[in-house]
Amino acid sequence: MCVLSMDCRGQNGQSQNAATFAEGAVAGWMTQGIRDPKKYYFRYVYADAVRALELLARREEVDEDRLAITGGSQGGGISLAVAALSDRPQLALPDIPFLCDYRRAIAISVNGPYPEIPLFLKAFPDQVESAMRTLSYCDNLNLAPMIKCRTVISNCLWDDVCPPSTIFAVYNHLTCPKQMEIYPFHKHEVPYEHKELQFRLLTETLLQSNPPGKKAGA
Repeated sequence: MCVLSMDCRGQNGQSQNAATFAEGAVAGWMTQGIRDPKKYYFRYVYADAVRALELLARREEVDEDRLAITGGSQGGGISLAVAALSDRPQLALPDIPFLCDYRRAIAISVNGPYPEIPLFLKAFPDQVESAMRTLSYCDNLNLAPMIKCRTVISNCLWDDVCPPSTIFAVYNHLTCPKQMEIYPFHKHEVPYEHKELQFRLLTETLLQSNPPGKKAGA
């Protein structure tokens, strides 16, 4: 298998966030560009991820018909978005995904990045409806019906960063072949056994009909 890991713009100290924003934001990434859906930070991130998949698909050693996407937390949310915005993936494996059901998430979350949004809206109460409109474009609750590939999601019922109910909401909007693995006593984490399941899914989906000499899936 070939693997490409995307550095999320501006976050890990290796890549810059080249986007410019006309207005300020609270600390973090959730409210950058939130006043304009065309300038919202995660719009750029989703586009980065789709382009990363295209780059991978075009590499000589990669079979573009055998692609899977995965990630945890923010990476899980991005994986869902890419599965919705690209027809390339055969399999999506989002773990404890972030960026799901924003309205509920910001109403009940007290930990993690979601509270950045109500902090911004507390300072700018006149921006509530426009901000929620911007967020709706990047909410996996709305993107979920666009996903066509097989999707297996993990959900941990003690998660206090990505509330389980927001993940259930997205799962219920999926119309593709789907499966949810529930871990009742885990928080914002997944057990080792889940990674074993994902490896089996990858080999079954990408390699089951791979003839000798065929390029590997990624």
